[in-house]
Amino acid sequence: MDPNPAVTPSDWFGCLRLDFVVAGRPALLIVPATPAPGKPWIWRTEWFGHFPQADLALVARGWHVGYMNVKDMYGDPAAMKLMDAYYHHVRANYGLAPRVVVEGFSRGGLYAWNFAATWPERVAALYLDAPALDLLSWPGRKSRLWPECLAGYGVTDAQFATAKVNPIDRIEPVARAGIPIFGVSGDADESVPYPANLGLLVTRYRAAGGLIEVVVKPGGNHHPHSLADPTPIVDFLLAHAR
Repeated sequence: MDPNPAVTPSDWFGCLRLDFVVAGRPALLIVPATPAPGKPWIWRTEWFGHFPQADLALVARGWHVGYMNVKDMYGDPAAMKLMDAYYHHVRANYGLAPRVVVEGFSRGGLYAWNFAATWPERVAALYLDAPALDLLSWPGRKSRLWPECLAGYGVTDAQFATAKVNPIDRIEPVARAGIPIFGVSGDADESVPYPANLGLLVTRYRAAGGLIEVVVKPGGNHHPHSLADPTPIVDFLLAHAR
């Protein structure tokens, strides 16, 4: 029985789904039939339910899956405060592991990376799938979203270059913590180009001594995400998540 009375249970691919509200935002938790020892979990930061191959495979192994709606916030400081509230909520109410695998799909990469850079002690590993990591690449200066993105980070366009708020520039705390990373991307991604995002991360993270393994899909665009067979993703996380 859920300890929080304001919870709505439902079914998600044969698993128990719990919907609730944290800090005024819709949130949910997928509960496996038989939780694995220590209650490991993976946290989808965006696009819950889209291409869920890896999530489903981990649930089958006893992992929980988390999600909180922080859409359209670009991984900014206000989004981090909301994610902090969700992290404490599910840890306190469901006894989940203190370290979580954070899963960043597309623009969710901004949230996943900033969470890891802000609280590396809370992160077991990162799974980044066609992730936006460089704000100059996505949403980018030419986008109508750029002013909103800058406002979220509390900087002007003139200040951006030296403000050190761009997720791709926050490599050091993640590498210092030794967080393992698994990445998936198409090399023909037009929405979130591989060279400016995951490709750049590979170069910088390895130069910093970090462990990062990447599957690059030849000719692959932004969709479909994940892998038809998620075994490489799952095997990496089971082997390396701390």
